Amino acid sequence: MHFRHTLLASSLLFSCHTFAAPAGDLPLMPWPQQVEQPAQGGKLVLDRRLTLHISGDYLAGAEQRWRQRIARQTGWELEPQPEQPANPTIRVNIEKVVNAQPLLDSDESYRLEVTAQGVILNAHSRFGAMRGMETLLQLIQNDSQNSFIPFITISDQPRFPWRGVLIDSARHFMPLETIKRQIDGIAAARMNVFHWHLTDDQGWRFASNHYPQLQQHASDGLFYTQEQMKAVVRYAADRGIRVVPELDLPGHASAIAVAMPELISAPGPYSMERGWGVFKPLLDPTRDEVYQFIDTLVGEMAEVFPDPYLHIGGDEVDASQWKASPPIQQFMQQHNLQDEHALQAYFNARVEKILEKHQRQMVGWDEIYHPDLPRSILIQSWQGQDALGKVAKDNFRGILSTGFYLDQPQSTAYHYRNEVAPHGLDGADRLQANEHAQSWQFSMPRLKGSAVEGSFTLIDGHNGWRGFIDFNGKSRRMVRDIHWLSPHQFSFSVDSWMGEVQPVVSISGEQLSGYMRVGNVRYPTSGSKLAQIPAGIQPVVPDEQQQQENLLGGEAALWAENINASLLDSKLWPRAFAVAERLWSAKDVTDEANMYRRLAAVDRWSAVSVGLQQHAQTQSQMMRLANSSDIVPLQIFSEALEPAQYYTRQHLKFQAGNYHQFEPLNRLADALPAESEKVRLLDQQVDALIADRGNRQAAQVIRQQLTRWQSNIPQVLPLIESHYQLKAMQPLASQVAQISEMGIALVNAIESHRAFGANEVAQMQAILDQAAKTQDEVVIALVYPVEKLLRAN
Repeated sequence: MHFRHTLLASSLLFSCHTFAAPAGDLPLMPWPQQVEQPAQGGKLVLDRRLTLHISGDYLAGAEQRWRQRIARQTGWELEPQPEQPANPTIRVNIEKVVNAQPLLDSDESYRLEVTAQGVILNAHSRFGAMRGMETLLQLIQNDSQNSFIPFITISDQPRFPWRGVLIDSARHFMPLETIKRQIDGIAAARMNVFHWHLTDDQGWRFASNHYPQLQQHASDGLFYTQEQMKAVVRYAADRGIRVVPELDLPGHASAIAVAMPELISAPGPYSMERGWGVFKPLLDPTRDEVYQFIDTLVGEMAEVFPDPYLHIGGDEVDASQWKASPPIQQFMQQHNLQDEHALQAYFNARVEKILEKHQRQMVGWDEIYHPDLPRSILIQSWQGQDALGKVAKDNFRGILSTGFYLDQPQSTAYHYRNEVAPHGLDGADRLQANEHAQSWQFSMPRLKGSAVEGSFTLIDGHNGWRGFIDFNGKSRRMVRDIHWLSPHQFSFSVDSWMGEVQPVVSISGEQLSGYMRVGNVRYPTSGSKLAQIPAGIQPVVPDEQQQQENLLGGEAALWAENINASLLDSKLWPRAFAVAERLWSAKDVTDEANMYRRLAAVDRWSAVSVGLQQHAQTQSQMMRLANSSDIVPLQIFSEALEPAQYYTRQHLKFQAGNYHQFEPLNRLADALPAESEKVRLLDQQVDALIADRGNRQAAQVIRQQLTRWQSNIPQVLPLIESHYQLKAMQPLASQVAQISEMGIALVNAIESHRAFGANEVAQMQAILDQAAKTQDEVVIALVYPVEKLLRAN
């Protein structure tokens, strides 16, 4: 045996702790369904003689790949192992041989046991073995004495069968090595679908043999050959990942219009679309040539991509060309098509027949949903749980992406709270006897598009305050964390399609004013009192059987308007692990603090073991901006900042006329992670101090962090001044110093039980309000914990 042990194997027979929810310091994500550890602890100590053997199925290259990752995690050069090691350290036993191509119903279950005798990983199929090995690799740890795996027994299987990541190669082309690295990450997160967005207005990336003009005229020379795409499919299958391609139809067709204008509903000429947004070119659904074109393309795609599902897009159809075309309008009359939505359903029905001919099932966005289509189609929802609930209740199958858009900078906790199945209110929105309510309508103008409007209601109930919000056109949601900041000012939180929304509003008579904080960005909000509680829209909740049968999972989405290959890893990882946990783990695994602790561990692990480049990409961007390899001052300064969340950055670019393909992604905002871990931890300490003003440890931690930011400003200013792409950060540096000083003064006042006067408080609030504004697409996240300290004054 090529390992030592620190506990007798017999101890496993007694006193085990079983963890259905995350516990202890195990660095696992997603959290398995069942975890057992001996009460006495114990660990399997590893050394360079470690051997690994797979039996029951042949997984080409897997043994070597997994041993290489163990070597990276431990820093060792492993000794060569015999082809059939006599007593392997790690045994992978696969019960049956299945097709190497993963499918929706592939068995991914496994059982993992680590004892003094070694590691046994049992799985029904190769796919369970792959998932179990990722769990085992996460368990390998290095402490002050050795490299080891804790004694443990894990029984595991996914909650949902469809757990994917969408990557957009159309807006910004993603090189093959970038794509393959993300597939490694998808496998490491125990997800199983790579949704490849290959065509859109700004680029055609699928090389067609029958219509070479598509890639010749509409790709800028950036496309994937069919052999390259087949290689990606093989690479993914070796890691248990399905590849689902997306061919966007009938809208998002500007690239088709450039290459083949004869298929479009209005005459050209057309040129390459460089802007972002929704554009007018639509395929002409009345022409047989269009369906022959689709038939040929689907046939080509079916040759490249063996997965039974093919995504047709179907979203964001601007029907202007259809409405303006007399022949199309006449066609609609002849076929009794009442409106353009019915025309799209007609188009989709014909496309579905084409897919069926090629043994493919249709996947599309919400807009393809129509009762006339067969129940075999799958709806991917960007419109949220309301739309998905209707789909499932009508016995169509669906997957969720709303709330999992990782191209939006949002807190990981927001994505983590996002549940696939819609849930009802259980009567919590109904007023009980002797309860009192107040309802307010509100309007929140945005930087692009119409204002967000609706109402919210607060109920002074028997067990304290509760409330709900009615965004216009959307179902009612209960809110949380209602706080009266003063007799005339209150706040609460609610998760929405925009992100976490936290209104901070003041009441003056019948009028309401203040702001809604969407993510980390303040949007001015106004409103007035309502005479009665609005009727609202109740959520559509499928029954238990419909949820079980029709809700298949979800996908994280990474749209590429603001992302290119040099930024992709840093935007996708590690947050995608939180989405993976929501789709794999039990529904009641919801502890956010525990999630963040494990996320930090899996972040380090994924960079070392998997080779993801979230940290390398950030460091590279920082060195470029700092004009130096000494980036510590810029890193410390950046810890107080976050990129503006929601679609704020996109909307600011739109307002400035920079919402297009050539807008450089070179700002500090592009290099920043979605949320500041340092600010999040500081906020926890602030909460602890406010809850217990005698908490000297919390006070000291807060002071140390604020002093670190304050004293760093003289070091970072020369870097800011040396690069034109950083100069916009000069006012933020001054504000970070000022806010840090303010925070220290507030902590000292809390500790000494001293209160600031009303004028001083107003002056400090004005400074924070000014600093909270978005500047060069960046927000000073430090504002919010310091504002908590001020309100606690």
